[in-house]
Amino acid sequence: MTIQQPGPVQSGPVRGARTRTARVPTKPHGQWLVDGTEPLNPNEEFKLADNGLNVRERIETVYAQGGFASIDPTDLHGRFRWWGLYTQRKPGIDGGRTAQLEPHELEDEYFMLRVRIDGGQLTTHQLRVIGEISTEFARDSADMTDRQNVQLHWIRVEDVPEIWRRLEEVGLSTTEACGDVPRVILGSPVAGIAADEIIDPTPQIHEIAARFIGDPTLANLPRKYKTAITGHPSQDVVHEINDCAFVAVKHPELGIGYDLWVGGALSVVPRLGERLGTFVTPDRVAEVWHGVTQIFRDYGYRRLRNKARLKFLLADWGTEKFREVLENEYLDSPLPDGPAAPKPTSIGDHVGVHAQKDGRFFVGAAPLVGRVSGTTLTALADLAEVHGSQRVRTTPYQKLIVLDIPEENVESLVKGLDAIGLSARPSLFRRGTIACTGIEYCKLAIVETKANAADAIRQLEDRLGELEPEIGRPITLHVNGCPNSCARIQTADIGLKGQLVLIDGEQVPGYQVHLGGGLAGVDREEAGLGRTVRGLKVAADGIADYAERVIRRYLADREDAESFAQWAHRADEEALQ
Repeated sequence: MTIQQPGPVQSGPVRGARTRTARVPTKPHGQWLVDGTEPLNPNEEFKLADNGLNVRERIETVYAQGGFASIDPTDLHGRFRWWGLYTQRKPGIDGGRTAQLEPHELEDEYFMLRVRIDGGQLTTHQLRVIGEISTEFARDSADMTDRQNVQLHWIRVEDVPEIWRRLEEVGLSTTEACGDVPRVILGSPVAGIAADEIIDPTPQIHEIAARFIGDPTLANLPRKYKTAITGHPSQDVVHEINDCAFVAVKHPELGIGYDLWVGGALSVVPRLGERLGTFVTPDRVAEVWHGVTQIFRDYGYRRLRNKARLKFLLADWGTEKFREVLENEYLDSPLPDGPAAPKPTSIGDHVGVHAQKDGRFFVGAAPLVGRVSGTTLTALADLAEVHGSQRVRTTPYQKLIVLDIPEENVESLVKGLDAIGLSARPSLFRRGTIACTGIEYCKLAIVETKANAADAIRQLEDRLGELEPEIGRPITLHVNGCPNSCARIQTADIGLKGQLVLIDGEQVPGYQVHLGGGLAGVDREEAGLGRTVRGLKVAADGIADYAERVIRRYLADREDAESFAQWAHRADEEALQ
């Protein structure tokens, strides 16, 4: 097999502005505009050798015909991600062996396929197509992610071209759903319909996606790159933990626009994003996004993968220098100063029944920890249409929203959702819990997540259901199968990080506990990371026992309207055990 060599557009930085002169550090970081484009690790080598977007042709013309055994290893473990494909974990490999085995020893000959849904916006026809693909090609598997995507499992490479054909026929894709590229654009799930919306960000989301997703000049970034845009006062897109985010604000002189945030991300080394203090008018959002993205491409650190996210560059530069480089080198003109967005006024998961600006209603429903199925998605599409809707939205909280429901159809829809496992009036525990993929499918995972979290929800509903009026608001429980924080453990009331733990002298699957984290919301002015208590570990089957214990202690000890996070940060370590 001959791998296509890149042309000039793929091999280095593409610039439209003047080049910045910078001193070469003693130990190069691999910054293209400082150190040159010579690759400094194997990941950078394969990306420079051939643009990841080029692998699609090989999948369609070579690998789909030759099967799994025909796939070039560099494509399999690298470029396939550019089209939303990861090999999934081989069944039966316990978490203790995750770090001991090579990727090819962990992987099965099946793939996880991530369907990209920018802004979480779907028609019922699109949703039905995803459901049908799931039932026909993915063993009826489907997970709602906390980045508004749908993930399918058990995908064979032989079926990928047909899956792409069906998705693209209805305007969906898997383009850059994974890889060192601009990932899906998070958008307010109630964009364009919420009665209290400040601005509809849909035009900005569409412009960025149309102009830049699949652009070869942006398909070799140092690492993944995440975007969020919201026009809703609940700030419903977890903007503080995205690389580039726009939050709607009202400028006292310039009207409605966006506050720009950069450099947020969690993983093993969490860092909350920061405001640049600028005001971005709607017509400049795509330009500004492109500028921030190019800064990451040209100045981002590439030598070490664990230091390659934009947050590390921002930590070294600071917001003042970042804004200076953005305005002087990448934008047509400077940005005006702007105000910060006010504290959110409502919970951003949009669960429940809510009025739209046109007099109809949207209904947000909670699957059990994001786990659904193709059958469920198809049934949801049918249910929505029967009740007068042709639009569904996904959310950054693993939830689903049905739009445009006439008032007289609301209660019938709510009952129908319950019948297919989607609760529009869930318990606080079901509403507040999310979980990553976990050891069932993920090669990085150490511990099971979905099943453990679902079991914990059921137990907590039984044990604490009568206390929900006293609890008052969801206490978020985020369960992650490894340290990488796909389930945002550091920004949950109770965050559980999967690892092997010692319980009574025996090493078992379990979790390290993070307490009191959260993003800006109705009960906190700004985002903050959770605290850890030395030695506080929970066995994988002990989630409900621990959560019940600490929630009861919170109810007994809290002062006035003190939130769980506020209490967790001031409580003695003994109270958190």
